[in-house]
Amino acid sequence: MEEQDVIDLRDYLNIIRRRFWAIVLVTVVAVATSGVISYFFIEPIYSASTSLMVIKKDSPTIDYSTLLMNQQLVKTYGEIAKSRTVAEHVLAELQLGMTAAELQGTVHVNAVRDTQLIQISAESTSPTQAALIANAVAKDFIRQVVVIMKVENVQVVDPAIAPVAPVKPRPKLNMAVAGVLGIMVGVGLAFILEYLDNTVKSPEDVRRYLDLPVLGTIPVIDLRQEARYGRPPAQAEVAADKERGGGIKAVK
Repeated sequence: MEEQDVIDLRDYLNIIRRRFWAIVLVTVVAVATSGVISYFFIEPIYSASTSLMVIKKDSPTIDYSTLLMNQQLVKTYGEIAKSRTVAEHVLAELQLGMTAAELQGTVHVNAVRDTQLIQISAESTSPTQAALIANAVAKDFIRQVVVIMKVENVQVVDPAIAPVAPVKPRPKLNMAVAGVLGIMVGVGLAFILEYLDNTVKSPEDVRRYLDLPVLGTIPVIDLRQEARYGRPPAQAEVAADKERGGGIKAVK
């Protein structure tokens, strides 16, 4: 049983070796396509973020109960920052030319776990516009907290600034993923081509698939050597051995 498993493994390796060109071709095409699309066809997306803290300004000290209450408020305030009201006010201020739903899709509000911090980030094809949206959302969010909650307990920690590098796309990551997928597809294609190929290529194939004894084989003639020396293949082989310093073979 172990011998049969070894033979099967060798067969698989031989298939990969014979169809290695297909694996390489598919992988190269996948990586090249991913690179071209990532660098030339996908518009870069920039992300800018601002951080805010939920804390009472008029409280001289912060005890544990106040800290827990502020952490609970962070979740509620996150929903206010993502509200349609805030989005509409930002659109009216910046005149962005999009709907409130589209703006909400570009704005992400995250509560930093176990802290009193809220992070508001905005995405745009323009780094400057991304920073403007994030700061405008933060500004109107603070105003809505005062109107809704009747308290002033949110302040900006870090305002958003225009980012230098885009966050999307990530060409190197995309090409690496495409390379892995290309190898997988190439290996699958190699086995499919091998399965569809019903030709007999070796004496082992004759014994395995036809269950017939092999009486003899026809050697492969190297036509390049024959043309080079202008002699029959056997004599050409003798001359080649002489040039390599090897022994002379007897030719009948």
